[in-house]
Amino acid sequence: MIDCKIFEISSKLNFNYVSAYMRKLVYKFTISLYHYFSLYYNKPMTNSYSQKAKELFKEGYNCSQAVVFAFAKDLGIEPETAIKLASSFGGGMGRMREVCGAVSAMFMIAGLKYGYTEPDNKEIKTEHYARIQELAGKFKELHGTIICRELLGVDADDKPIPSDRTKEYYASRPCERLVGDAAEIIADYIEAHG
Repeated sequence: MIDCKIFEISSKLNFNYVSAYMRKLVYKFTISLYHYFSLYYNKPMTNSYSQKAKELFKEGYNCSQAVVFAFAKDLGIEPETAIKLASSFGGGMGRMREVCGAVSAMFMIAGLKYGYTEPDNKEIKTEHYARIQELAGKFKELHGTIICRELLGVDADDKPIPSDRTKEYYASRPCERLVGDAAEIIADYIEAHG
């Protein structure tokens, strides 16, 4: 089994003070190591949810929609409901470049699967918030942050107009990979915890 501790290289750096260029170099290096060890240990890079989320993203769904939609059937919600539920979270919440939409999608899936309904039960709330922090931590291990603008780089456009989905768009952004990683993290969590 692959030991993904190689991502600690990037998570140990203080990303608030590291240039976007250096952040990208460290990220590319850790991904290269991951690819190498994944091939070496013959571990598939992605699970079916990850692959489905990436395909949905390439169809034009935003980052959050792609991840939630990939899990809709297993969560017992209609695809249209999943797509609408997640529609506001793309681009770091309405393209404001705050929390990554794929990360928000993990949290929505966790809420639908494990969320609480008793508003006064502090123990259950604490357990759920710990779950959310664990998921965020796993994403940070891979990418150093959960903030959209930091994932995209300091020049991220925060205008409300969505970018055209061109070949250049997909080549210049890490979003497809982020969507796949978020789907894989939450799928692995569900597999481990039921």
